[in-house]
Amino acid sequence: METRDLVKVHTIGYTLEDVKVEFLHDLKINVSGTNVEGKATEIINIPRWIADILSSEKHVTIHDKDMITELKQAKVKEMSQGNYNLSTLDKDFFIRLKAYMKNLEKDDFNQVESMLKELVRIREGKLITLANSSKLTTEISNKLTVEELGFFNKILQSSQDFKAQIFGEKK
Repeated sequence: METRDLVKVHTIGYTLEDVKVEFLHDLKINVSGTNVEGKATEIINIPRWIADILSSEKHVTIHDKDMITELKQAKVKEMSQGNYNLSTLDKDFFIRLKAYMKNLEKDDFNQVESMLKELVRIREGKLITLANSSKLTTEISNKLTVEELGFFNKILQSSQDFKAQIFGEKK
């Protein structure tokens, strides 16, 4: 399966997960066959895709993980791992971060994007080195996001193809 397709599948899964919401006023509504009911200030769990719709219409406030803190922690962990070791990220880390960033103010978005680019740059370098020097192990796979797994496999395949061109096909 292509990386793009894997990301789509994981993104759909993410939007189907429950998230805590706080009602801003009393509400009883049917969203695509799903009944949602709550009183002002009540907090309940509902599927994220419904929460996104209700939040955009100012019916609820989503109480989500602080992805900025998670990003900062991921960057610090990654930098402390050295040049050849990866820290572990959740499979959907970048999916969750991108969704979180959609709701940020421009200045906050730019700061988070800058941190994200630095984290990606660091991990990308490590992934290229790892993919060029070893096969995908369970240990490495468990540390990678969905996007990184696809990237690793493409680099590994390109490296093998390049070496085959230079040294000839191994039989």
